Amino acid sequence: MRSRVLANVELWDGESAQGPRTIEWSGGGGRDDSIVAVRPSDAAEAPAFAVIPGLIDTHVHLIGHAGEGRVDFLTWPLTTRPEEQVLHGLAHARQAARGGVTTLRDLSADDIQFSLAGALDAGIVEGPRVLAHGMVSMTAGHGDLFVPPAVAARKPVADGVDECRKLVRQWARAGADGVKIATSGGVLSVGDKSSWRNHTRAEIAAIVDEAHALGMLVAAHAHTEEGIGIALDEGVDSIEHGTLVSRAQAERIAARGVSIAPTLLINDRIAAGEFGVTPEQAAKASELVAERDALMRSAADAGVDFVLGTDANGHHVGFGDQMAEVRAMASTLGWTAERALQAATTRAARAIGRADSLGRVREGFAADFVVVRGRPWRDIRDLDTSGIVAVVSRGRVVAGTLP
Repeated sequence: MRSRVLANVELWDGESAQGPRTIEWSGGGGRDDSIVAVRPSDAAEAPAFAVIPGLIDTHVHLIGHAGEGRVDFLTWPLTTRPEEQVLHGLAHARQAARGGVTTLRDLSADDIQFSLAGALDAGIVEGPRVLAHGMVSMTAGHGDLFVPPAVAARKPVADGVDECRKLVRQWARAGADGVKIATSGGVLSVGDKSSWRNHTRAEIAAIVDEAHALGMLVAAHAHTEEGIGIALDEGVDSIEHGTLVSRAQAERIAARGVSIAPTLLINDRIAAGEFGVTPEQAAKASELVAERDALMRSAADAGVDFVLGTDANGHHVGFGDQMAEVRAMASTLGWTAERALQAATTRAARAIGRADSLGRVREGFAADFVVVRGRPWRDIRDLDTSGIVAVVSRGRVVAGTLP
């Protein structure tokens, strides 16, 4: 297997600064490409560039229009063939890679994302690693309300304990890495409110039990205090959004080691009425955002493990906005630059169950890293796409040129 070397770069390895280093990795672009060695640099001159681990976005939606101009966010998936949607998803994934993101977790996946993830894993096409969770939604739940009632072709739903268990099993058979549920209503879904209940406690318990029995993680969409409480009670592995998390809940979350992906930019933009959102969507987001920042800052102070999750869909949040989200997290949560970077690397890897292989520049870990100008672990303003020199994903250079 061919080996590649990057000499004399300042390294931040996912936890802390390591000083000037030389990095060697296997570079064939296969599933097992990994870092072979990280050793002190013997160069006399100071490094011109720095290396950080590839970023991990724990919450995205790859399938959406990736071409020029704007289309209707809700109807595009209904009027575009699945074969074409795969190509748009690949374009989004590769755009994320150019922005320094080497792992994406899609939280509303089906055969389209499963196929894309398989092609990327096999090295058939170049791009970041994709993990895919199938959605288990009830009829008229958050996941179901993206499709108008008159449209017959809709994604599967599950009502009742047995249907919930069956759909989890179907996703496992199809190749899902995990499942996503909703324990509150949503913002972009049409006709619901964030306070609406999604599934009964018995249904949620069955979903979590079945997923865990099959070795799959459960991510829970939850905006409200009630929804967050239900998700915690039923033993989910991560909370998506967590907008109105209370201080008491934050202490429970921190004690259990459950992560929250706060998805700041998308809710700010919807609340501001940007990108053609409806008045209903803007109003729902505004109501949530009004209380969010103070609650999340308190939760961060309580030790909650916030991680990078953008809810990027190519419409409201782009697949090059991840670094901007990390900067927003640092500002909102009162973090140092280093803590913010950890949220997008080592801590994000732990949240998706890949702490032993992703999120670090270390021997034996995946060869996923970004060469940058500046030192973003000292000054978070240096974490910007304009400062990217090269991106290595699965051992291949997928953006820029190695120095």
